[in-house]
Amino acid sequence: MAETADQKKSDHRSEKKRRAPRPPAWWPLPACALLGMAAGGAYGVLKAPEYAATSYVVAVPDDTTEPATALGFAQAYARIATSSSTLAYAQPRAGIDAKRLRTQVRAETSPESPMIAITGTSKSPAEAADIANAVADALSLSSNQAAKNTGVQLLLFNQAVAPADPASPSAPISGAVGLCAGGLLGGLWLLARPARTGRPARRADDGATQSSVEEYASLPAQGEHTETKEKESAR
Repeated sequence: MAETADQKKSDHRSEKKRRAPRPPAWWPLPACALLGMAAGGAYGVLKAPEYAATSYVVAVPDDTTEPATALGFAQAYARIATSSSTLAYAQPRAGIDAKRLRTQVRAETSPESPMIAITGTSKSPAEAADIANAVADALSLSSNQAAKNTGVQLLLFNQAVAPADPASPSAPISGAVGLCAGGLLGGLWLLARPARTGRPARRADDGATQSSVEEYASLPAQGEHTETKEKESAR
């Protein structure tokens, strides 16, 4: 009797396990979003803040040069702002080696304006400003040596100052970016994974349906039934 009760309990437990609800099919979406938010927030907290300072120089044509020529030279000078020769001039004032200086400065210009923006980046606000100003002065010095031949001179338009706020994103912004990225990856995973296929549940009336089919199959065909009646009438 005790064995029967134990067997019933074990059967009941196994039935509960079989009937345990599956997680919804869309569970990777919130899971990836939360994971991305946690990773982004941790990155924003642990990463040291980075500062950026920008200095501006402008290409000015002389009396014999057209303004369009100055615009073209501004594009050319922006390309050589981070070259080895320009950085060699800037390195003593920036106070860092040329290899590191190359990774902490960038030059940008607009196709509609003869102005060049030189941005220095560093973990120190003062060093970021020093890098931008050093490269701007070096670019102006090297380009103005050829001003007689080009008809274009580079002038310092605005000097960089030490920034008060970091340019790197804060922890909330990093967390929001991580949330969006994680949600996007979760959605892509839902779209890319194969569709879930399950065996259809067997209905309770399957046995009755099968017996009806077998009974119908055992009946004689219509022509065969008529032929049997004709034989009985002839007898």
